[in-house]
Amino acid sequence: MRNINIILAGLCAILSSLHGQESQYHVSGHYPIGGDKSRWDYLYVDPATRYLYAAHYTKFEVLNADTGVKIGEIAPARRAHGVAIVPEQGRGFASSGSDNALIMFDAKTLNTLAIIKTTGTNPDSVRYDAADTKKIYAVNGSSGNVTVIDPIKGEVVGTVTLTTGKLEQIGFDGRGRAFVNNEEKSEMYVFDTHTLHAIATWPLAPGEGGTGLAVDSLHHRVFTTCGNGKLVVLDTDTGKIVATPAIGEDADGVIFVPASGLIFTSNSDETMSILHQDSPDSYRLVQTLKTGVGAKQIAMDESTGRIFLPAGAFGPKPSPTPQVPEPLPTVVPGSFEIIVVSP
Repeated sequence: MRNINIILAGLCAILSSLHGQESQYHVSGHYPIGGDKSRWDYLYVDPATRYLYAAHYTKFEVLNADTGVKIGEIAPARRAHGVAIVPEQGRGFASSGSDNALIMFDAKTLNTLAIIKTTGTNPDSVRYDAADTKKIYAVNGSSGNVTVIDPIKGEVVGTVTLTTGKLEQIGFDGRGRAFVNNEEKSEMYVFDTHTLHAIATWPLAPGEGGTGLAVDSLHHRVFTTCGNGKLVVLDTDTGKIVATPAIGEDADGVIFVPASGLIFTSNSDETMSILHQDSPDSYRLVQTLKTGVGAKQIAMDESTGRIFLPAGAFGPKPSPTPQVPEPLPTVVPGSFEIIVVSP
């Protein structure tokens, strides 16, 4: 019995040590950007060029991911949202929502190569399906469809019609399926990336909304952040909800790291939730990190494991009017920055 107790104590010490290793993330720096009262959106890190892209309403700020020094910008972009890079072509694609267009640019020089009109309105999230179709997919947030673009030709090659409502992000399983969530309807849509036909609609309840999205291709799981403090985990083969671990409030972004099994969500309550995938159906909160105001989006540098979150300061909320019954607080000019988080 004494030997068993010694073994159990040793196992507990190992597990405690592992938990400690998972909880070492900390804010390690700030990259000031500044600017006017414009709001921000998605971030993206290109590991090849070391460029950090930050959507800043009328343009995409491009920084050195290692130093925070500004390299350039992609502009004009009215209502800037997402960026995707196609490394084998040396091209990038950035969404300009109010123009219903994508800006195709040179991934090294940042020079604009073409303006590609989408087949819907307000293109938001933009992703490259590197593992399978080698196509760019732009989620048209206001028209319920997805525009498919050939990155070599720089041309639209298809449209996927899904639904009405506010579409958010997209992810791929590498086996011919794509997943898109809907913030207004608390639903997730599945379509075939080869036929471009819709396959299924999956409810996200008890999650409310659906914003950030990431896919675990190995274990056939898809993660979506929901506004009511839940991360909803679904089986990508059946749509069954297998877990709903608690996270911070009103998260917009999520990252899954297959090598470590860690999941990061960026939350509007000025926190980042870090969870561990103990099994495909079991998830454990290992750390809640204080971040900053407005840090709802997230990107990871795959080369270093560092995480970037956009943040800033807000003034008082304006009084409601009949035209704007739920006004947003204004951004304090000069306050926009990128928070750097390191393991």
